[in-house]
Amino acid sequence: MSKVFFDELGISKPDYNLGVGGGSHGQNTGRMIEKIEDLLLIEQPDWVLVYGDTDSTLAGALAAVKLQIPIAHVEAGLRSFNRRMPEEINRILTDHIATLLFAPTDLAVHNLLKEGVDRSKIHQVGDVMFDAALAFSKKADQQSHILETLALSSKAYVLATIHRQENTDDKRRLSSIIRGLASSSVPVILPLHPRTKKQLQLFNIKVETPIRIIDPVGYLDMTMLEKNARLIATDSGGVQKEAYFHKVFCITLRDETEWKELVELGVNRLVGCDVEAIKESLLSSKALPIWDGDVYGDGCTATKIIDLMLKQEA
Repeated sequence: MSKVFFDELGISKPDYNLGVGGGSHGQNTGRMIEKIEDLLLIEQPDWVLVYGDTDSTLAGALAAVKLQIPIAHVEAGLRSFNRRMPEEINRILTDHIATLLFAPTDLAVHNLLKEGVDRSKIHQVGDVMFDAALAFSKKADQQSHILETLALSSKAYVLATIHRQENTDDKRRLSSIIRGLASSSVPVILPLHPRTKKQLQLFNIKVETPIRIIDPVGYLDMTMLEKNARLIATDSGGVQKEAYFHKVFCITLRDETEWKELVELGVNRLVGCDVEAIKESLLSSKALPIWDGDVYGDGCTATKIIDLMLKQEA
């Protein structure tokens, strides 16, 4: 999948690919720390820049801090306050060993200060995902043909994504989510994550009309599907934000979210795996909230991050 994103977005081929995957969280994180440390010793970087809350984020930060290399954490300060989630542990640990913390929102700054992080390390810069959404929205309009390929009309379908371990590895939750989505009065387009596909087969959960399973899609096709959906149902943190960027109402298939601002604004509803809550949201005809302002910055977050890091070097 990564090759599709590099090709579509015109990103240079990476100099290194660790080739780590297929193991448990502990196995993968340990292997990544070892391989990243080797690369840091070769490259001798001035900074290590890590993003988000994945196992690779934590591995990069741990490898750097052991070698006394400054760490910059992009998307710092997010908290779901659910420590059963591997992502929550990754983001907390990374924040507390980072040198610079680039927070996307007011709430993210508040979370860091509440945990005792030095205020001088924290910079509210906005969200780089908003930068990307603005940069590639027109390109998606011009180059994506996913709506024609799937014979979809704008605002006449629901887009769904399911991939988080808490949903895919729990038969009851996964089955309930599928039953909830099946209540839709319009097609539900489900780009199927490999983990979800495996678990649906393992649990013998049948997926029937109106849910339409499709293969995973690239960034531009996903952007097009998001922009034109009537509603988005997801357990992805990134897709929750992209729904807001494209002014599409979102229901989150989790019991909590690190993007609490969206719930407070009324543009995102937490439904967990509650069949009736999912059904009610899908069938609701109530007016959607008005999107007022840009919670995630002005689209210049990447520039701000680079400027702040260069000032640190001066």
